[in-house]
Amino acid sequence: MDKMPIFEKLFIFDLANNHGGDVGHGKSIIREIAKVCKKYNFRFAFKLQYRQLDTFIHPDYKGRKDIKYIKRFEETRLSPGELKALKDEITRAGFLAVCTPFDEGSVELAEKHGFSALKIGSCSFTDWPLLERIARTELPLIASCAGASLEQIDQVVTFLQHRHKNFCLMHCVGEYPTKKERLFLNQIDLLKQRYPEIAVGFSTHEEPENADSIRVAIAKGGSVFERHVAVESKKYPVNAYSSLPGQVDKWLQAARDTYRMQGSCLGRYPATPEEKSDLRGLKRGVFAKKDLKPGEKLNKENIFLAIPCSAGQLLANDLSKYTEYTVSRNLKSGAAVNLKDLKVRNLRQKVLQIIKELKELIIKSQIALPEKIDLELSHHYGIDKYRQWGAAILNCVNREYCKKLIILLPGQKHPLHYHRRKEETFQVLYGTLGVTIGKEKKLLKAGSMLTVEREKEHDFSSREGVIFEEVSTTHYPDDSFYADKTILKNKERKTEMTFRLDWLRESIK
Repeated sequence: MDKMPIFEKLFIFDLANNHGGDVGHGKSIIREIAKVCKKYNFRFAFKLQYRQLDTFIHPDYKGRKDIKYIKRFEETRLSPGELKALKDEITRAGFLAVCTPFDEGSVELAEKHGFSALKIGSCSFTDWPLLERIARTELPLIASCAGASLEQIDQVVTFLQHRHKNFCLMHCVGEYPTKKERLFLNQIDLLKQRYPEIAVGFSTHEEPENADSIRVAIAKGGSVFERHVAVESKKYPVNAYSSLPGQVDKWLQAARDTYRMQGSCLGRYPATPEEKSDLRGLKRGVFAKKDLKPGEKLNKENIFLAIPCSAGQLLANDLSKYTEYTVSRNLKSGAAVNLKDLKVRNLRQKVLQIIKELKELIIKSQIALPEKIDLELSHHYGIDKYRQWGAAILNCVNREYCKKLIILLPGQKHPLHYHRRKEETFQVLYGTLGVTIGKEKKLLKAGSMLTVEREKEHDFSSREGVIFEEVSTTHYPDDSFYADKTILKNKERKTEMTFRLDWLRESIK
């Protein structure tokens, strides 16, 4: 079993807050579930949830009993040492140790405690600041996507793939407990068909006696399964979606069977107001770290993220490199940052417009492309000036040799630069390409070839649009040196994504 890939036949037991803030009770749950697992030849893991409550909860809301998540988290608070004691008990019992961190500080603590994998909770699925921190770890990732649209799932999958992360996706419904008719188990089919290279699992919140859904999930090709667990205690009540050891035993027995349950794989399941409310209650809101004045742009230095969030408030999930927020009125330090207080500039629409123009040129050229290929948009002076300065680069292969397809839109230029380690040869496939090497200007037409030697300054442009092939020695990310030194200071000068051939057949919205 030790040789099995981590995402094959992996059953995860979520302790969540069922320890009740009592390490001894938490250990007893781990031990009782371990006794059940001895009968089964699966890979097992136990999961803890980490939150830095001193910063996770807004200072003005600490101690509130009328907000259920704040009350629950504060009443079951454990110190870092106590959490480490539970983690060590998990390891001693023979489980893999998994952690769900809900903030950046918790990621650091999880790394320090030596977990085997990290879980991205559904409420954090598009929490981009948190995802950026999680992606810097070397641990395998398990990502639940309750409440997310297909577009959001695409974005997170691309984000993790571009960072070469080992991860799986978990179908999940964020209702506690989830009734049988709301399980939507055919969503496993949808995820497997859309992302065939990614392991898919099922994170369950169904009623504890339900042992049928695991049969269907396995039959549909799911490989990772998660369930909340508890043990009976006079002091600590068991919630409506946590399984007792006997119910876990039935659940694992049912994993050997295959039964069918209905659900749709034609699109995402319809989220209910209750689910949206539950998930929103766990999302972090954006708050002013200092007094903000009109005209200031939101950034990591002048905002902080905490729960609870209020209606109309900007969320951590709304923060991304594609969206720019500018304050439109005075905000006091600690105040919630609401959407009505902001001017919003959505750069994603600019990216989509660029994709539409690239699509038109590719279709017109009739050049064949693979089903899926890495696409890099270079916008040297910002995405606003992409139509003047920039290029689209389709990265085909990069080994001892390298091949790229480079696309310039009509009127577009690529700035003057040179390479120290790379020698490259251009061949125009469609359109015309103007190239300057030193003081020499050349106009290349379809079929024309040109070699640019190392340390030769060159730029290129196209009046009518061009697609050309660049064949070179190995490409190195730090091997482009621009005449305009300000270009390399722009840390956001590249947008990476996966170009799908479907984009040529479908409408881009």
